[in-house]
Amino acid sequence: MTPFSPDDLRTTLGAGLLSFPVTHARQDLTFDEDGYREHLAWQASLGSSGVFAAGGTGEFFSLTPAEVATVIRAAVAATAGAKPVVAPAGYGTAQAVEMARDAEAAGASGVFLLPPYLTELSQEGLVAHVRAVCAATGLGVIVYHRANANFGFDAVRELTDTCPNLIGFKDGVGDVDLMTRIHAGLGERLLSIGGLPTAETYALPYLEMGVTTYSSAIFNFLPEFALGFYAAVRERDTAAVYRKLSEFVLPYLDIRNRKAGYAVSIVKAGLKAVGREAGPVRPPLTDLTEAELGELTALVDKVNHA
Repeated sequence: MTPFSPDDLRTTLGAGLLSFPVTHARQDLTFDEDGYREHLAWQASLGSSGVFAAGGTGEFFSLTPAEVATVIRAAVAATAGAKPVVAPAGYGTAQAVEMARDAEAAGASGVFLLPPYLTELSQEGLVAHVRAVCAATGLGVIVYHRANANFGFDAVRELTDTCPNLIGFKDGVGDVDLMTRIHAGLGERLLSIGGLPTAETYALPYLEMGVTTYSSAIFNFLPEFALGFYAAVRERDTAAVYRKLSEFVLPYLDIRNRKAGYAVSIVKAGLKAVGREAGPVRPPLTDLTEAELGELTALVDKVNHA
């Protein structure tokens, strides 16, 4: 039984930085559970407020449903209650419902509902999809506003009125008008989470729209930097934020932006750069080239020795 009610989960996640760990793989692309558990235990000992296992950075889209279930159980075991573990759900509605139920059975503390697979959606269909998942579990549910899961404000308001365990809204679109409306009209009801890659780039302006937390992929391999950046954002230390952006985040983005899919690949490369190998990414993603890995390693070393 999870120790976090939906309300408790919303409060806990909103109080700190969110960890979105990679999913470790062997060279043959099978799940490296031992490596993953070690990584999660290390991450759980640091200052994040929650772990989103097998999310976007964790290559949810490349895992089988059975692998997702294995990863979530490994994450729950590795964190040992030190942090709430939020499990993914996605694809079609029936599959997402099954994943939400399995997340609860596995001991997860919440559900992260990723966009449905492929097809275009009406707002009514999107509302029905979220309602079905919320009705399938007693866990707190966070929706991901991205791709074809493109919510309008009326749909979000309807869902908050009818789904008491809907606790969070992660933005991966960058719709300032929508985020302002959610903060103004639903801010006491929903936790707003920054989810644009790379979230640090948008963290300071998003704070003014009530976005008190965000998903940090950088936390995987530079946790001290990520936590320091988050603290500077919450303190509205503009000078420190822009210094850190210039020193690391913007040059990091220059590498990430060279190829589609590198938002995930560069995180695994970052772990390799700090000596915490997490294995390759799975197709259809591709790993950084050796030259790009060298650039990233030099950048990471510069930050670590600053």
